[in-house]
Amino acid sequence: MTARPRVSVVIPHAIRSNASDLSTFARQVEDAGLDGLFTGDHLAAATPLADSTLTLAVAAAATTRIQVGFGVMVLALRHPAWAAKQVATLQQLSRNRVILGVGLGGAAHGTAAWDAVGVPYRDRAARTDAALKILRGLIEGKPTELPGGTELTLAPGAPPPPIWIGGGGAAARRRTAAYGDGWFPSMITPEGVATGAAHLAELCAGQGRAEKPAIAVGGSVLLGEARPDGALEAHVGALISGYGIPPRVAAELPLTGPPAAVAERLRSYASAGARHIVLGLIGDGWRQQCHLLAEAVALALYRDKA
Repeated sequence: MTARPRVSVVIPHAIRSNASDLSTFARQVEDAGLDGLFTGDHLAAATPLADSTLTLAVAAAATTRIQVGFGVMVLALRHPAWAAKQVATLQQLSRNRVILGVGLGGAAHGTAAWDAVGVPYRDRAARTDAALKILRGLIEGKPTELPGGTELTLAPGAPPPPIWIGGGGAAARRRTAAYGDGWFPSMITPEGVATGAAHLAELCAGQGRAEKPAIAVGGSVLLGEARPDGALEAHVGALISGYGIPPRVAAELPLTGPPAAVAERLRSYASAGARHIVLGLIGDGWRQQCHLLAEAVALALYRDKA
């Protein structure tokens, strides 16, 4: 029997800078029975975007149960000690409900953020790996030697959160096998999940790693029969231009339709190996979307038990 995946949603951009709306959204997600809230992480993006750590702190303060996650933190833009301090504090404030997604940061938004902080874009993979080697110890408050040779102990420490490695390619799976608690690809088909899961299992076996990393999938959803004018088409267009996804595949990636149809899509990802699904809500009307998504999750669970 395939367990239904845990389903989380991405905080809409439009409400991230408004504490009242953000708190209301977080409580709505929790009351609907969904599993978590995630937010993206950018220093400089085409769309105005609030700081990810502070956004998640507000969401955590408004809730008691759901997880709060980075989807994903661009770790290489930060000094690892400061990143660890932020994550440890968020763990403390949320009572250990953090999921730390970590990614390299794509080229879609240009290199202005990298230039601003003096980090060569070409060095992002090496900097990410170096930070991941020491991040858990720093978060936990253990004496940790930094790349420059300085030993640092952060206090107060916190239990390190699960670290999910973002990215759909082989390099991300290798990084997951080496450092991650989970593999976190986005905009991927169930077939792609299954193929990647098999490769990840081979990598872990080659390293003698007995515990398999979890698999989480980032995607998008638009539930209901009525669709906002142009919202889905604009989203698909962004997948084509921003992710380089072929048009036919991009058109099929969003989870759309009534709850029963979305429930089947959730089950297809679960059958491929995904244990977590993080969905961005297409268009406006997030209250209704959360309600319908919770209904889809319940239907997926009901079918599984049946």
